[in-house]
Formats: sequence, structure tokens, C-alpha cells
Amino acid sequence: MCRMFYTQGWVTGTGGGISIRVHDTVVMAPSGVQKERMRPEDMYQLDAKTFEIRESPRVKPAPHKPPKLSECAPLFQAAYEMRGAGAVLHSHSLNAVLASLIDEQSNEFSVTHLEMIKGIAGHGYHDSCVVPIIENTARECELTDRLREAIQAYPKASAVLVRRHGVYVWGPTWVAAKTQAECYDYLFEAAVRMRGMGIDASKSLVSQPLKTLGNGLSKHVNGDAAVGPAAKKRRLDGHTLPTAVVLDIEGTVLPLSFVADTLFPYAQKHLRSHLEQTWDSLETQADISLLRQQVAADSAAGSTTAMTQRVPAAGDGKDAVLAAVIANVEAAMAVDEKNPALKTLQGHIWHAGWEAGDLHACLFDDVPPALAQWHSQGIKVYIYSSGSRAAQADLFSHTQQGDMRQYLSGFFDTSSGPKEAATSYANIGLSIGAANPAQIVFATDTMAEAKAAGDVGWCPVLVKRPGNKPLPVSHGMKMITSLEAILRI
Repeated sequence: MCRMFYTQGWVTGTGGGISIRVHDTVVMAPSGVQKERMRPEDMYQLDAKTFEIRESPRVKPAPHKPPKLSECAPLFQAAYEMRGAGAVLHSHSLNAVLASLIDEQSNEFSVTHLEMIKGIAGHGYHDSCVVPIIENTARECELTDRLREAIQAYPKASAVLVRRHGVYVWGPTWVAAKTQAECYDYLFEAAVRMRGMGIDASKSLVSQPLKTLGNGLSKHVNGDAAVGPAAKKRRLDGHTLPTAVVLDIEGTVLPLSFVADTLFPYAQKHLRSHLEQTWDSLETQADISLLRQQVAADSAAGSTTAMTQRVPAAGDGKDAVLAAVIANVEAAMAVDEKNPALKTLQGHIWHAGWEAGDLHACLFDDVPPALAQWHSQGIKVYIYSSGSRAAQADLFSHTQQGDMRQYLSGFFDTSSGPKEAATSYANIGLSIGAANPAQIVFATDTMAEAKAAGDVGWCPVLVKRPGNKPLPVSHGMKMITSLEAILRI
């Protein structure tokens, strides 16, 4: 595989990395070596669970440098742990780099209606194939937390793009990982070339007719307008089905009280212990850095915020930093402030709770069957919440009714924009790739959010649930009391 990927231009200049799991061992190519000249004795052998080195490559005489374990190792470990991978590959493919730059403001790469999408596990020709994009760092090992969050937030993806760097790809076997890498690279190149032709690869062309066929019947890209599997999939009892359904969380799929009565108290109770126990981890130090930046930015902008206490620099001592972080977070949680720094830290605290079995989300009874029904009909379902994407994925993977992620195509948070801003829904629509905004249904319990979605052409639906805040008497919006009613509006 090292030689094969070299000829593809993916691991030239000693870049990239390749690893394969064999029972309880991970075999991994070293860093800084000519990949096309690799031999069996040049490989590292790592413990598959701990990633501790079991056997190092033999040391070659000068001018060869001593072998070095790649900084990809902790990133590879993330895919092995979180996806049960049998092989994980890292490529510096030029196609991957260019694909990450198609839209530098987006945290996703998306394509649809391309034949090679069928080569990506769990995807078909009509699907939107979405790959998360994370920002690059000076050192590769510093990408680990970002990669883990992306893997958690995008359960259907078998790859993560690193902007201006390359791509990580995995599969259950080395054959599957190789296939995924080749198919993704084809899709990256196709999207880049289509962009040069003025075509957006993330959007379907189903509304554009093809030439009239010999029998005089005008066909369409997605099948005949009246007959065929595509048309049947898009109709139910005379109704045209939406392309996508986007769901809010609180007051829509679970009680409004769940966050206030369960998640917030859990975060408050475990805030100090979480910080103290994970203080030296890259994740927690990144959370603190983000909080420090948030407080400084809000102060400089004169923003109204509950987080007003300056967070000292790391060199000022742990006690001072810890006290400031706790004071700011507790103040922000008391008024339910929704800033990225707070939501990221909360998500990490909750993640520990989900994993420990301390937390379980209880969805409304109509939610699981609705998700399953939409999934069977080919309707894509997404979540849009103020909580981080990783926190959303945690919630839906730990419900009392089971893991719901199998029915979801992706998660959106406030990195797409505030929930009451119309531009946020426009951004999400671009990521989803619906040919017509009216094909996207958005269900929420909040009037301002519904209006913002409607302003960009979406089909907003207000959800009335027990315990929700009262809605204006003459709101003029469609309203439902069960998600199963969405297809009947």
C-alpha cells in the first residue's frame, strides 16, 4: 500500500501515513521516510489498545536517520477506537487539499449525484456525501481532539479532511480503507473540477431536463416525472416528500426541561472535578484557551455577557486559571448563555456522563418511529442546535430508546450561525445541497427560529409539546404536536 499510494501522489516527500490492524497489533509505517521503499522490517508494531510500541523498526546505518513514530499515531488511534477500524490511512493528496478550499468558510465538504458516491460505505447515488473539515495545526498530534469531535459528529463519514493539509480515511479492513480512500479522492477531484466549470457538486441537478428520447418522452435526471422508483420515493399518499428534515432538540424531540433539569445540573455538579481530573489533557487546555479568547473578545467588543472575569494566562498558575474558568462558566450557565466556548466545555463534561452511563436522553415517543420512517423513505434528517455537534451526537447515541444516529445524516451547531439568523439557515441549506430550499422542513418550538428559516425559503413547522413556552395566538405558522405529522402538512 505504501508503494501504491506513492504512485498516486498521496505520500510523496515522505508525507502521509498508513496503518493496518492485525488482531491485537497495529502495523504502522514510520515518519519521515520514503514510503515507496518500505519493507516489512521498517514498520512499527503497536499495541492495538494502548498504542504503546511493541517493536520498533531496525536502525539503519548512516546516512539513514533513526526511525521515528509518526505524529499521526494518536489520530489513527482515534479512528481505531471510535469506529472499530481495521486500517487507517493519511494522505497528502492534492485533491484533498483543494477540496478543503472549495469554501474556506465551511466546515464540510459535500457532493451528491456522482456515481462514485456508491463506493462510500452507507451511501447511494442520490445521497449527499458529507466529509467534515477541521482546521490544520502546526503539529499533527495537536489535531487529535478536533479529529475525535469530527468523527463523533459525523457517524456516516469514513473520512475527515484537514484544511490545507490532507485527509484521514478508514475502513473495517485494509481493502475497505483502500477503496474508501480511492473513492473519496475521486469525489474530491470531481468537485474541484466541477467548481472550475461553474458547477456546484453539492447540489442536485434533478430539476434540469435531459434531451427528449426517441419515444418522445422527456425524462429527468432523477427519473420520470410520474413513474419509477425515484418518483415513488418522493411521494406518499399524494404528498411530495421533503428532501431533508432539520430538527431542533429542546422542546422538539425531547422535553424542554431536559437540558435545564438534567444536563445543566450535571455540568454544574461535575465542572470542577472534570477540570481538575483532565487539566493536563490537550482537550481541556484547548477548552480553557477558547474560554480565555471568548472572554477577551467579548470584553474588547463591549458585548453584554455573563463571562466577565479575565482568565489568566497559563503561567499565572493553575489555581488562578481554574477559579476564573469556574466563575465564568457558572455565571454563563446561570443565564443559559450560548457561546461556543461554553458549549464546547459543557459538551466534554456531558460526554463523560454519557460514556459513564450517568446520562440518558428520553425522546418523545413519536420521535424514533418518525426518524425510522423518514430514513426508509430516503429523507435526510439533520439536527440543528446551539449545543456543539459532538454533544448532539452524544445525546442521540445515548437515548433510552437506543442509538438514533443510524437515522441521522449530520449535525449543525452555531458554527453555521445563530439560530435566529436567516443566514444560518442559508448556510445549512448549502451544506445539505437541496435543489430547492422549500424541500427542507425545519421543526422547532421557537417562533424566531421558524421565522428565520422561512425567510430563506425553508418550510418551517412549529412543534407544540407539553411544557413548551406558549406561542403567539396568531403566529400564522403550521403547527404539529407529533413529528409523524410532518409528512402530512
